[in-house]
Amino acid sequence: MLLNNPLGRFVYRVLVGYSQRITLARKSVQKTSPQTLREWAKNMPYSKMVYPRAFTDRAKYIFWRVLTPIYPTILDGIIALGIVRHSGRQPFLLGYVSPNISLKEFIHQTIKRSYGNHFVALHDSNELVSLRITDGFEYQYHLRVFEDGAVHGHYEYTPEAHPFLHLYEVGFEDKRDFFLSQFGELLVPAPSKEVVASTERYYACIRALRRQYRGHTQGT
Repeated sequence: MLLNNPLGRFVYRVLVGYSQRITLARKSVQKTSPQTLREWAKNMPYSKMVYPRAFTDRAKYIFWRVLTPIYPTILDGIIALGIVRHSGRQPFLLGYVSPNISLKEFIHQTIKRSYGNHFVALHDSNELVSLRITDGFEYQYHLRVFEDGAVHGHYEYTPEAHPFLHLYEVGFEDKRDFFLSQFGELLVPAPSKEVVASTERYYACIRALRRQYRGHTQGT
């Protein structure tokens, strides 16, 4: 019935074309292996903190400036000991890197837009690089790029200003329009159903980790 009139055929072509763009973006062959990209990303410029006005925040700023060189080693130890457990991909799925560019070129484009390597963050599953732009000392726009070309982004407290609020995702916000307007045709937006499904998978992982942790503590 839908294809029996001009409007129906037009809508069908639009939907099919959009679906094909998503499929191409996912299957786009990258010339650089994920491991090579990860090593390359380590040399990206670090995201810099904004020097705060408040005296208490200045103390935090100095603390993190001292801690920064050794923090990756500390983080690896914390994860190895099971003090912090993390799995899945954080919300919110924005879309996929356009099939017209490589993942490396997309990451280059983030640098041109003032993003920096956010190495302080925990690593999501199959993540290539974590990036951010700070919004003052307290807030940040956080972007993650993954092996399959998926890109996730959100707005939140910085770990430097509010480490526990950051860790427990208090003030965690979806800023989809902000990110999509920044990257335009470099990203193929994900359908709303896929965005919802991606978010549900993440929170399912969180619930599973909490059950695992409770079982471990009860067993000891």
